[in-house]
Amino acid sequence: MTEKLTLVTGATGFVGSAVARALLSRGHRVRALVRAGSDRANLQGLDIAPAEGDLTDPASLARAVAGCDHVMHVAADYRIWVPDPAAMLRANVDGTTALFRAAQAAGVGRMVYCSSVAALGLTKDGTPANETTPVSEDAVVGIYKKSKYRAEQAVLRMVADEGLQAMIVNPAAPIGPRDIKPTPTGRMICDAASGRMPAFVETGLCVVHVDDVAEGHLLALEHGTPGERYILGGENLTLQQLLAVVDDVSGRRQKRVRLPREAVWPVALVCEALARFGIEPMVTRDHLRMAAKTMFFSSAKAERALGFRARPARDAVADAVAWFRAHGK
Repeated sequence: MTEKLTLVTGATGFVGSAVARALLSRGHRVRALVRAGSDRANLQGLDIAPAEGDLTDPASLARAVAGCDHVMHVAADYRIWVPDPAAMLRANVDGTTALFRAAQAAGVGRMVYCSSVAALGLTKDGTPANETTPVSEDAVVGIYKKSKYRAEQAVLRMVADEGLQAMIVNPAAPIGPRDIKPTPTGRMICDAASGRMPAFVETGLCVVHVDDVAEGHLLALEHGTPGERYILGGENLTLQQLLAVVDDVSGRRQKRVRLPREAVWPVALVCEALARFGIEPMVTRDHLRMAAKTMFFSSAKAERALGFRARPARDAVADAVAWFRAHGK
């Protein structure tokens, strides 16, 4: 039987490299869309064919999808703050539409779009939300989350109007090895494990091992229904609970100050002012608005429909801390 050729966007990154590894373990041939000059450390030693291109370059997308059986679209500009929101929208929204249009024109079969729980609704009482929890763009805080919401809506329209064979997965907060940049969540884990987090603002998040997220992508490809969304989450923890796990895993017990959001608001205003001079802000008003929301989610649909399972949050934290330490972070 001929091995399936699957294109992975974002394969040099955190979640994308995990998805590429999962595909290889399932016998897929993997082609990776990579930007010229990108850091390809996460692909070292893997039998992956690079295809240079960019989500904002339609011609490169057409070349990348040619001959592919499947597409795993994982690439995204994932930053809470950006100096140019329009650039993020071009990559995350326009780039997603362009990629799937190119794939459909090339005759690609089933595809998976990696969205985010950021595109989903939240409950008012903080209980775990699911794929049917109501949401509107006005309720989505921050340009990154808005970009994922808009991209997801674009994919859903293409499924309904153009017959796109795409499933949507909504990962929660992935943690684990190969968080090379790192992501905002990974940076928090790294800082906490290294004693660089003396204070925090309480919030709630759903933590999941990055390799379980990758497995969820393959389960969606194999068993999902086009146009359906599947939350890929793990344990719901308050930030204080998560930091306690980090301390236990790292062996570094720390006393941290829990700050009220109101006390940090003036700091956010100063950081945003300095950002106009090219200094990346440590905290912004959007950070604080997000912290006010409890990001708890249920993966019951993915468990029921796909057979998805997630390991304990402690395992994800342990693998993340070990990787950060091994790489001098």
